[in-house]
Amino acid sequence: MNADLHVHSTRSDGKATPQEIVERAIELGLGCIAIMDHNTVQGYLDVKDEDRIIIVPGVEVTSAAGHILAYGVTEDIPPMMSVRDTVDAIHAAGGYAFAAHPHRIWSGLKEKDIVDGFDGIEGLNRRSSPSANRKAMEIAKKKGLPVSAGSDAHSLSSIGLGLVELPDACGTWQDVMAAVLSGDVGVWCERRTPMMTVRYGVKSIGKWIFRGFRRT
Repeated sequence: MNADLHVHSTRSDGKATPQEIVERAIELGLGCIAIMDHNTVQGYLDVKDEDRIIIVPGVEVTSAAGHILAYGVTEDIPPMMSVRDTVDAIHAAGGYAFAAHPHRIWSGLKEKDIVDGFDGIEGLNRRSSPSANRKAMEIAKKKGLPVSAGSDAHSLSSIGLGLVELPDACGTWQDVMAAVLSGDVGVWCERRTPMMTVRYGVKSIGKWIFRGFRRT
């Protein structure tokens, strides 16, 4: 079973609705997705009763130092707290804290920010540069943490370009997270091309300036 554990919807900065994301994932033959909108779980809540595909609840939280994926939570986590306080809040909500796309210039945590208490690392993110993904996998290995992967899709065309390969026996999102946490998964993502890097950099700088040099 393949899972894309990092997708964005119109509930934050994505271009597709949560339901459109579900339909596209099913068309692609995925068995699981996680709608990880920025600082809101509403995307998950919109489709949580969908029974044709496993949907992992979650949210991508903006901490003071960078983004953190909170898997398994069904309530919003306050943004712009310290990394430690964000991780603690995710755990208090019953979730799992994964460092999102480490070493991404605009929004990824640095290795020094990945404090004790993290449950895992997003080792492969399709929107990250190959060097950033390599560093993320190295951090996971050094710290002995499990890895997740995802497309970080903001449009339907990118869904499935980053995947976690799960045991076919997974039947619930709890099974999915148990497999990820155990390390009993494979991870893959399409390599970001140099042209994609240029486009991403220009777009990110523009957004950063527009929001007054603040993190998303």
